[in-house]
This record gives sequence, C-alpha cells and structure tokens, in this order.
Amino acid sequence: MNRRSIERILTAVPASDGGGVSLYRILGPDGMRGLDPFLMLDDFGSDSAEDYIAGFPPHPHRGFETVTYMLQGHMLHEDHLGNRGVLASGGVQWMTAGRGVIHSEMPQQDSGSMHGFQLWLNLPASEKMKDPAYRNLPAEEIPEAILDDGIQVKVVAGDFAQGDAHLAGPAQGIATDPLYLDLSLPADARLELPIQSGHRALVYLIEGEILLDDRNLVRRQMAVFDMDGECIALSGGPGGARALVLAARPLGEPIVHHGPFVMNTRDQIRQAIRDYESGRLTG
Repeated sequence: MNRRSIERILTAVPASDGGGVSLYRILGPDGMRGLDPFLMLDDFGSDSAEDYIAGFPPHPHRGFETVTYMLQGHMLHEDHLGNRGVLASGGVQWMTAGRGVIHSEMPQQDSGSMHGFQLWLNLPASEKMKDPAYRNLPAEEIPEAILDDGIQVKVVAGDFAQGDAHLAGPAQGIATDPLYLDLSLPADARLELPIQSGHRALVYLIEGEILLDDRNLVRRQMAVFDMDGECIALSGGPGGARALVLAARPLGEPIVHHGPFVMNTRDQIRQAIRDYESGRLTG
C-alpha cells in the first residue's frame, strides 16, 4: 500500500477552560483550518486536584459533536435533557450537540490523577440543527485486542482489521464516518494502518515516541497526514509509545466558529447567541 506523508506537525499549547481546568490544546480556532472535520482536541488533566477540581460548569454547545475519552479519573456529565453519566477510566462519552445542549462535566474526585481528551468533531449542515443526543460508553464496551507483535489497540469508533483482529467500535453510523483508536506500540513495533480514501488522518502522541517515516513524534505533538495514499505507517520508539489515531471524512463546508458554537454562516452564529441569551437554544 502507498503510505501517506506527513503534511505538518502541530504541538499542543498550555491553556485552561471551564472553571479553570489546566489542559493542553491542539487545533482550536486558529489551528483547525484545513483539518476538516476535526475542530479541536484538548488533552486535560493533572496529578494535582487544583488543576482540575473546578471542572466544566454548565455551558452550551450547538452544531458539532464532543467525544470525551478518559484514561484516568472520574467525571460526571449532566445536561438539560436529564442525561446523567459518570465517565470513568477507559470510558467514552459521545455527545451530539445538534441544535443545542447545555451540559456540565464535573470531577467526581478531589485527589489523585485525572487524564483525558475531548475531541470536537463537526456536523454537516444538514445535521447541525438535529435533535441532540448523548451516549455513555463504559470501558467494557470499548473493544480491544493485542496483536502478535504486542501492539494493543482499543477501538472507540470505526473498524479495525489487522491479522486475526477484527474490531468494530461502538460509535457507528456517524456522518463523518470517524475512526478513533487508542494505540499502544512496543519499542520498534511497526504498524501499517489503512486509511479510507479521501479521509483526513491525524496521530496525537500521548506518551513515548513514534517514528513516522523520517520524523519523530514526541509527547503532545500531532502529525497531520496528507490526503494521498492508502495507509499510515507507525513505529514505536525505544521506549514504546501510546497515541490516538483519528480519521474522518471531510465535509467541505464553510466553518464559522464562535466559542461553544460551530455553524456554517455568521448569521447562524448570531442566531445561536440570541437563542442562548433568550433561553431558546435548547427549545
């Protein structure tokens, strides 16, 4: 298979959000250009409770999906629809904001480590005003496998097939047809991962070091691959590596972003703000 080349490498930058949660942010309003349908990725958490204890008090969203994946810790989701779910270690919460959600995400611990990720994934224009939806996926619902060479993979969304391993993630039937993998590579282990034609592909390094062609990817860096080729090739560094692998179908539509709202036009953004201020966002 023809391998894709690296188009660019992005580095996460320190930031804070919600009530003052410390995090590292990659993509975001300035970095999301050209990464359609991916909008933002936050790498949040700390060993110190003061960095996360304030959580993310009630706030609105419209026009996209949030995917929250917890490696360590406990977070409670509550929203205006009455959905309530504890996101525990290894679990995922997939929320489709659609026309509007007001929700909170608050820590259920006051000590110890917390570490997780939140991905913003765009919705097509035809679905931006759809009914909101929420799904809690505990760790036991995330399929995983260990390949012959010790590579470990967990599949949140999409399908993964290598050798005797054939896994289907619980998140299916999504407009952008996403692939979301948590991949652990032992030292020097190599994986050629097929990527669907026309889909954007990203690799974000959680820990360790990955060799991609002749480039080394280190912690909190993201590789953005070009759109040519049938696969991406990853090799574990001397101490191994753990990474998120993301791929999805670009929408090719205008993006206008303002805070918690992502729409297609400025008029739609202004309407979202008016709806929120008047209490009609979720109506």
